[in-house]
Amino acid sequence: MLNNDVLRRVRYIVDFNDHKMMQVFASAGLEITREQLSNWLKKDDDADYKSLKDAELSMFLNGLINEKRGKREGEQPKPEASLNNNLVFRKLMIAFNLKSEDVMELFKLADLKVGKSELSAFFRKKEHKNYRECKAQMLRNFLKGLQMKYRDQETE
Repeated sequence: MLNNDVLRRVRYIVDFNDHKMMQVFASAGLEITREQLSNWLKKDDDADYKSLKDAELSMFLNGLINEKRGKREGEQPKPEASLNNNLVFRKLMIAFNLKSEDVMELFKLADLKVGKSELSAFFRKKEHKNYRECKAQMLRNFLKGLQMKYRDQETE
């Protein structure tokens, strides 16, 4: 899944305006301009579209964790230079303070049945024999479940 898509969908789920988004990036140590943010949020067929790098998305997700759960004491986590769907999934689970049962409920909202063992395979080390790569479709369904729980219920 493209980093820009993740950023757009998370922004919609948490209903942050531009100023709040800039604060979230800043809380993780990345000062951005409104123009940068605007270019990241544009659709990829727009002339002003700019691709969001892994390290920048990592900073946003770290800032989201700070925003939702509070900044932890001491040194802040370093942004990952390279992100994959498994890491994005893990950071979103941390930010929304979700347990495996909560995540399974979110998948159920998105009409997908996921078992606890299947879910835990996403969070194992790559070297582990039961490690499973989180495909883009799985991350999309997770984001859809988050949206249904945190955004769509509020608008009803």
